[in-house]
Amino acid sequence: MTNPLIIALDFPNWETTDRFLAQFPTDEPLFVKIGMELFYQEGPQLIKTLKARGYRIFLDLKLYDIPNTVQSAMTVIGQLGVDYTTIHAAGGQGMLKAGTAGLKKGAALANVAPAKLLAITQLTSTSEAQMQAEQLVNVSLPESVAHYAQLAQASDCDGVICSAQEITTIREHTNADFLCVTPGIRPATSQTNDQKRAVTPLEAAQAKSSAIVVGRPITQATNPYQAYQAIKSEWESFK
Repeated sequence: MTNPLIIALDFPNWETTDRFLAQFPTDEPLFVKIGMELFYQEGPQLIKTLKARGYRIFLDLKLYDIPNTVQSAMTVIGQLGVDYTTIHAAGGQGMLKAGTAGLKKGAALANVAPAKLLAITQLTSTSEAQMQAEQLVNVSLPESVAHYAQLAQASDCDGVICSAQEITTIREHTNADFLCVTPGIRPATSQTNDQKRAVTPLEAAQAKSSAIVVGRPITQATNPYQAYQAIKSEWESFK
């Protein structure tokens, strides 16, 4: 599945998640994101259950700790057979490389393909004013994101999580196969909620995003499958 539409399963437990997924055809090749809330509640068994259904999985735990701890945690994640996982670029090159090493070690232990490791640049809920005032980062937000993308690539990561607004800048500083996975996707008719740098599915496609992550516009829709199909159609219309 190239340029996938990933559904963020931001639910509190398996029961709620299962009821949501039951609204989709069983033969729909879903790619889903599991975040901290759901994973911390349900644990690795959730990953096994979803993989048994044939779903591709983005495990979004955003690791950020000393290199040794991150490497050990990534070794565990690597054994789960997920497709994407995340780490904070702000942790530095030593932590990023440790994460990559752990992920590959875990995949080898379980005899599965290593997950793509995506580095978090600046959260899409962060504005430039916030970044500069709260993080004491004095450059512009696009410059900060580009710097983190270069650091991630130099540290053997496969790509970054970023706003589609920053993809052009990132592409100028990284290789052609470097992934730019974009959350903060909102159809033109949707509320942006806490997203400060939101874009539409079409805008993400035009910016050449590698994949988009969509949560509330699908999970809180009256008809989730219909909302999913509409966003997917817009996302794929520029291909």
